[in-house]
Amino acid sequence: MFKAIFTNSFGILISRIFGFIRDLLTASVLGAGVYSDIFFIAFKLPNLFRRIFAEGAFTQVFIPAFVRSAKKSVFSVHIFLLFLSIILTLTLIVNIAPALATKTIAVGFSDETISIASTFVAINFWYLPLIFSVTFLSTLLQYKHHFTTTAFSTALLNISLISALLLAQNKTDEEIVYYLSFGVVVGGILQLISHIVAIKKLGLCKTLYGGFKYLKIKSNLIKEDTKKFKKQFFPAMWGNSTAQISAFLDTFLASFLVTGSISYLYYANRIFQLPLALFAIATSVALFPKVARYLKNSDETKAKLYLAKAFWFLLFLLGASSIGGTILSQEITWLLFQRGAFTYEDTLNTSLILKMYLIGLIPYGLSKLFLLWLYAKEMQMVAAKIATYSLVTYLIFALTLISTFGVAGIAFASTMSGFVNFAFVIKNFGLDNFKDILKDKKSIYFIVSMIVFVFILFAFKNIIDPYIFS
Repeated sequence: MFKAIFTNSFGILISRIFGFIRDLLTASVLGAGVYSDIFFIAFKLPNLFRRIFAEGAFTQVFIPAFVRSAKKSVFSVHIFLLFLSIILTLTLIVNIAPALATKTIAVGFSDETISIASTFVAINFWYLPLIFSVTFLSTLLQYKHHFTTTAFSTALLNISLISALLLAQNKTDEEIVYYLSFGVVVGGILQLISHIVAIKKLGLCKTLYGGFKYLKIKSNLIKEDTKKFKKQFFPAMWGNSTAQISAFLDTFLASFLVTGSISYLYYANRIFQLPLALFAIATSVALFPKVARYLKNSDETKAKLYLAKAFWFLLFLLGASSIGGTILSQEITWLLFQRGAFTYEDTLNTSLILKMYLIGLIPYGLSKLFLLWLYAKEMQMVAAKIATYSLVTYLIFALTLISTFGVAGIAFASTMSGFVNFAFVIKNFGLDNFKDILKDKKSIYFIVSMIVFVFILFAFKNIIDPYIFS
């Protein structure tokens, strides 16, 4: 288990290093202004649908269904073609009416800004069918316990965007956004190629070839599997989409605030997503195939054992990340972004939002872990209800806090929804099951280590601040 987790984590770390280099260059070149907001809007829309349709719901429903299916080749190809056709249709609609798509995510933009942004939205959206294909292939690789390609491939997107920024030196802001948008598409193509190579090396091409070859002949044999998949997918899609809808609403609400608000949210969320992806997501991806297999074979004891090990692993890492990031939020933002067009005021605004996000890091991360139990047990409808409660919490807090606290209130609303989500996930996992995990001497070690860590961080902060902010 831990080998797979570390492989995922290391791959994500490499990707995020390139991602921060990309963000560093973007912040330096575009700062936190109109054109940075336009690019983040253009890139957010395909990412929103990617996370709703592809990475989250698709993987969590497909793997248990694939494990269960007697006709794996035909079933997998049928599902792939079904979803790809839907996504390509959606992509064509966005390219036909890009202004309408842009306005749905940035209502607060002026007509002139929407007119400029719509071109970039159309270009960026072609990333969606590419990354869905990558996601489909990655689920087959996960089934074979191969995580390396998927973990490292995101770096290809970031390398593509870094190359675009370097090629766009001395260009106008609008030209830079053009370079970045085409860089997104090139990055998607590179990710797809890397997964095709991995599929070929693992001998999975025969599986796919057989699926295409016998799809028409044996399609009637997978009707029941397909029907069950569709029934499970839509609740799973809703369950996974609430976090993305919250991110969508973040941008929607921030577009009504001062210029730069969208960029502040983006930069702060990028930092927040690092420990979340590095630890929580990497652990969840590595653990899911095992948990699904154990529960399919009615072996709850082993499934709980793996979850308990992962829980303590995550709690220590997420706790340290949350405390460290909150105490050193300004210093981290300064180190990563404050240069060029990114000013000291931008650092203060971004670091405040980062603190609001980090308060919810532990519940967000642990929710991803315990949701594995619900999805592996095919309790997608329960997960969808939990997600609805979480989204309603976000809306109440966001609309209540935005007038007083502005963009920081939006970030805090996201954190509160994370706490609600975690509470309901644990309730459905089983309070007694959760109490059994907590009844461990590691809980004392955790409390003591976090207290010591706080003192060390404040001492470190007092030493470095006079040199940084003098």
